Formats: sequence, C-alpha cells, structure tokens
Amino acid sequence: MSKRLTLLLSLFFISCNNQELEKDTIEEHAMNPFLKEYQTPFKIPPFEEIKFEHFEPAFMQGMKEHQEEIKEIAENPNEPTFKNTLEALESSGETLDKVSNVFYNLLGSNTDDEMDALAVKMSPLMSSHNDQILLNQSLFKRIETLINKSDSLDLTNEQERLLEETYKRFKRSGANLDEESMKRLTEINSALSLLSVEFDQNVLKETNGFSMVIENPEDLEGLPEEEIRQAALLAESEGKPGKWVFKPTRVSMYPFLTYSKKRNLRETLYRSYIQRGDNDNEYDNKEIIRKMVSLRKEKANLMGFDTHADYALDNTMAKTSENVNDLLQTIWRPGIQKAKDEVAAMQELIKQEGGNFALEAWDWWYYSEKLRQEQFDFKEEEVKPYFSEDKVLKGAFDVAEKLFDITFTERNDLPKYRDNIKSFVVEDSNNEVIGIFYTDFTLRPNKGGGAWMSTFRSQSKYNGKIIPIVINVCNFPPENVDGVSLLSFEQVETLFHEFGHGLHGLLSDAQYPSLSGTAVTRDYVEFPSQMMENWAREPEVIKTFAKHYKTGEVIPDKLLKKISEAGTFNEGFATTEYVAAAHLDMAYHTSENNIEDVDEFEDESLENLGLIPEIESRYRSTYFGHIFAGGYSAGYYSYLWTEVLEADAFEAFKENGLYHKETAEKLKKYVYSSGNTEDLMQQYVRFRGKEPEIGPLLKKRGLD
Repeated sequence: MSKRLTLLLSLFFISCNNQELEKDTIEEHAMNPFLKEYQTPFKIPPFEEIKFEHFEPAFMQGMKEHQEEIKEIAENPNEPTFKNTLEALESSGETLDKVSNVFYNLLGSNTDDEMDALAVKMSPLMSSHNDQILLNQSLFKRIETLINKSDSLDLTNEQERLLEETYKRFKRSGANLDEESMKRLTEINSALSLLSVEFDQNVLKETNGFSMVIENPEDLEGLPEEEIRQAALLAESEGKPGKWVFKPTRVSMYPFLTYSKKRNLRETLYRSYIQRGDNDNEYDNKEIIRKMVSLRKEKANLMGFDTHADYALDNTMAKTSENVNDLLQTIWRPGIQKAKDEVAAMQELIKQEGGNFALEAWDWWYYSEKLRQEQFDFKEEEVKPYFSEDKVLKGAFDVAEKLFDITFTERNDLPKYRDNIKSFVVEDSNNEVIGIFYTDFTLRPNKGGGAWMSTFRSQSKYNGKIIPIVINVCNFPPENVDGVSLLSFEQVETLFHEFGHGLHGLLSDAQYPSLSGTAVTRDYVEFPSQMMENWAREPEVIKTFAKHYKTGEVIPDKLLKKISEAGTFNEGFATTEYVAAAHLDMAYHTSENNIEDVDEFEDESLENLGLIPEIESRYRSTYFGHIFAGGYSAGYYSYLWTEVLEADAFEAFKENGLYHKETAEKLKKYVYSSGNTEDLMQQYVRFRGKEPEIGPLLKKRGLD
C-alpha cells in the first residue's frame, strides 16, 4: 500500500472517528438538562432528570460559551454603550449560571463523595474562568470608557448604579494591575478557592466522623424522652442497634449539654465539637488557615491595601477596621460584664448543690437551664410542643402576607432534589407569581451545618420578567414519634431569620440580576433577615402559630409571659461568644505578620480581648466556616452591624403598629425590594427617616 493511500485512509478513519465523537457529543448535550431550555413549570431546574455525570460537561460547556460571549463583548468594534457592554455582560453566562446554581446549592445541602471530589476539581477552573473575565483588559477599557462619560449617557438611577458597581468590581478584582501582578493574583485566587473547599469538606467530615456512643441507659439520666429516641435512631443508622449516639452538631449536642447529668459525657461531646479541624489528622484545618490568611494578605497588598481587612471593608458600610472595632467594643464591655455575672450566679448554684468544681464551658448549658427554671419557672422542653415546624413556617408566611400582601401556596408537583423538601408558589396581591420558594429543613449527614438562604435563579426584568427561585436550608430536628418536628425557641428565630433572607430574594424588584435581591454588602445583607426575627418575638404574633401539636391549644399566656421575661436571659453569654468570634476574624485579617501557629494566635487574640475561660468563641478557627469557607472574611461583625439597623428599624413598627400599612410599604420598597439598586444607607434613611442609632440594640440585648 502506498504512503499516499495509507495517509488518505488514515485521514478517512480520523474523519469518521471525529464524526462519531461529534455525534456522541451532540447526543450528550441533547441529554444534558443544563444544556437545553428547562421544560418545567416556571423553568425550575429539572432535579429529577439531573444526574451527577451531567455536571462536569455542563460546567465545561458553560465556561466555553461564557468566554466566547465575553470575547464578543470585549472585541466589539462598535463604540461602547450601556447596552452592548453592561447589558451584554448581564446576559452572558446563562449555561454556567444554570449548572453552578444547582451544583453549589446541592454541594451544601445534599452532597456526597463524588460531589465533593468534583468541587475540588472545578474550584481552580472556575477561579481561573472568573479571573479571565475580570482581568480582561479590553473589556475593562470599555467599562472605563462608559464610566468616564457616564454624565452624558442618560442612564436611569439603577443603570448608573450597575455601571458604578461593575466598574468597582473589576477594579477590586485587579483589572488595573500590571501583567506580573495579574498573574500572581490569578494564582492566589485559584489557591484560595481550592483551600476554601477543602476547609469546608474537612469540617463536615470531622463532624460526621465522631460519634459519642452510649451503651449504659444510666448515662442518659436527665435527657428528655424525645432526645433519647432520636439518639437511638441515630445509633441504628450507624449500625449500632440498642445503643445511643450523639454527634457534634447543634441539634444533637445542645440538648445533651442542656439536660445530661453526666458531666464527664458533656465534656466529651463538647470537646469533640470545639476540636473539629484541630485534631492533627488528615482533616486538620490549621495549615489551610495559615495559608489562607497569608494569601489574603498578599492579595490585599497587590491591590494596594495593608491588610485583608482594609481591602474587604473598603467595599462595605463600615469602611474601616476602626469603625468595626469601635462597634465591637461598645457591645463587648457591657456584654462581658453581664457574662461574668452569669458565671457568678451559676457558680453559686453549683455550690448550693454541693459541687466542688469550677464552672467550665461544657457546664454552661446545663446550669444556665437550671437558672432559667429557677428564675422564670419554665423549661425549654415545655415550649417545644407549641412550636411544630409546619406551624412556625405558616406563622412566618402569615407575617409576610400581612406586611407585604403576598401569599404562599404549597405545590407538590414542582421538581425537587429530595422528597422531604417543600415547594411554594409566591404570588402578589394581583395573583401574579413573583417567585418560587423551597424549604429544606431536616438535619442529615450529607448537609452542611448551620442555616442559610440561597437561590437557584435570581430575579431580573431588563430582558423579560425572570422570577427568583429561592431556598431556605436549616438543620432542624427530625420528626418525633408522632411525625412532627418540634423546634426550640432559638430555632423558631432561625426559621424567621432565614425566611427574612428568603423575602429579600423573593420580593426583589430590580432590573438587573447583579443588583437584585441579596446582592448587597455583607454588612447589610443580614439586615432584612434579622429584621424578620423581631416578629417572631412578639407575643401577638407568637400566639398565631404557637399551638400544641397534639391538642391544638394556643400557647398559654402564662408560658408566653415567661418566654418574654426570659428574652434577655443568658444574653451575656450570647453577646460574648459572638463578639469573640467577630474579634477573632478581625485579628486574623488585620494582622500584618504571617500566622505561624494557629492555636497560639487564637489563644493570644482572645486573651487580649478579655474572653473568660468559661466561654469559647462561637466559632473556633478550625471550623469557622463563615470566614474560611464562606464570604464573611473580615465580615463576621456584619450580624452586629446590621442588628443596629434592624433594632432601630423595628422601632418604627413599635411606634406605629406591627403591621402598620404605610410603614410596611416603605419597608418593602426601600429594604426588601430594592436590592443594591441605590446607596444602601440612603435606602435605609428613606425608610426610617434618619440614620440608625445604637440605643435600641443595647436595650434589645438588655445591655443598656
């Protein structure tokens, strides 16, 4: 056979193989739900069709499409306009958004080993992809051109805001750095992205990896019957029938610390919780923290800031670390004094009982509960039967309906990623659908700890009306023997808190997705959520949903009064542990030196603050996911900052009535619907008529 014929035949077979590959690719794309238009009600992701093998191809295709779209925008030969640059940017990346929104939501709430591994693989790729966009010089120059002539563009207020925020985002991402600095920045971003994923996975594995197994029924002394039953079910699920298992999760641990009479076991379980990520094993997070803090400082220096806190706070309401620390100290001083008084009261109780030991951190829940019973004559377990999950959620819906003229209708026909989550259609007063709301409340091993709100799709209307798809994820107790999940009052507040975030997304009325819903600064985003907690504490509201799950009896006024009177009970502890965590966050991110030993740094920082040994920081470094696996680095103070806003804001309802129509309309317009379409403090002032004052917060916490 001649060489020419051999070559022709080779080319023929290569062509045939390429055609087969291309055919396979086309077929794969046709079967991948992310790569075609959703044929579902309200274009909800078709969860039942989505398989694990769909994610990676969709990610790769989505990034490819997005880069092509960005190239077209950046290299457009026409003069930059708002439409061909800013609106084109807003429209880009649809496929990538679809797959990212589903993947990362499920990674937090419904993960497994395959998902975890893919997250590690995709993290540097996604980081690089984002950097290629934000560091694109041609694209940045088009945005810069528009900024320089913005006065002549005849833009609406929201369009001006989008232009300013987009320009700021590109600058803060390094678009004006030199080539060498850009290269280093992309390396840092990639490393930080991967380290963040690893940190989060380590915490989940440490949490799931520990079980305190009880074999002797006597070691269950003091525990409520339902907690014992749940521990037995947990033991069965771990292949330990006839035993009882307790885990280092708040749902499992807090009841045990509160009621168990076995002090040694309280210590064992508590230490398993606070040592997560700090056990010098394969899931240890100390080296990850050391690297992340160093990389963040280097990135801040590249961007022209001395510390990561300087860089992070430059784009917040607080602006400077001095302002943050001033707020923390204002709350810390009365908080720590109250905590010391609480320690003295509990130590006296130990003495009265004949105890010959000093109060320790793992004793706090047990003895504070005894004090609560002594001072207010009620147990936490007394109120739980009145707070069934379903009724509390209905109560939250009722508050939103009265305030904002919206309704929630449960639908069982909408796509879901698990059977035990719920879905609701949200409509306005004109019966027009404004959003879809999901709840995923039950604790399970493959769900991250804590509670959060997220979106499967953000709201916008510049390119046709797009309704938001919002989800609240919590870790509430499993159903009891009667098939009902009963909540503590703290969990009631958590439900209302996350629902507040949900309303921030559902009521959004912005033109552009980059400005809609919760796309606001970290020290503002908690304002709408914490605001909603206020209604959960009002006796008038509580009585609408606090009904005994068996008898339907409304919570007695006597018990309601006790809850109200105990509203600031243990507030010294709550304030101290929170401020300690916020201080620790700031200490890491204002440090101008590299961290050599994480444990030593943490101990020294908290000792300098004046933290007493009976209280630990709410989050120790090695499981402080907010700052090392979330978006709150140099931002954990935000909850307190926004609590100043919400405590001041709720005064308007105290003055005018809980559902005062005009006040509620202003709250909806300037807080829940406005997103980031205008300056956030201006929006607050338009609602309240003045800037916030700290007095209502101090009064609310009993620190005045």
